[in-house]
Amino acid sequence: MKSQELERYRTTLEGMLAGAGIPLRRRDEIAIENTADTIDQIGNAANRELAVSQLELVSKRQHELRGALQRVKNGSYGICLECESDISAKRLNAIPWAQFCIYCQELLDHNTARAEIGSMPTMSFAQR
Repeated sequence: MKSQELERYRTTLEGMLAGAGIPLRRRDEIAIENTADTIDQIGNAANRELAVSQLELVSKRQHELRGALQRVKNGSYGICLECESDISAKRLNAIPWAQFCIYCQELLDHNTARAEIGSMPTMSFAQR
């Protein structure tokens, strides 16, 4: 990868990382409020669950962005961590933090989906 392209990706990743911390200011939404109204309790629980999910997503994205910046720094950015082939520019433009080429990512997604299906409890026909 040309140094000019690498610098552009580095700048993009740093900008994304700087912007990724903004939703973390919503941590106060996780606070548990006691209320006598059951409907309010359910609504508050749903809001907390959404806030926690968003914080987890932001944290994961920050981790991915830091990893990509580290790969820029050590010279392995744009190289698939699985097969060591080049990750296409089209993929990096869409997902600058991509760790895998599209082929390896699809395999990983497929295997993850199969593992999740395999870990689901099965039901007999009588239980359905």
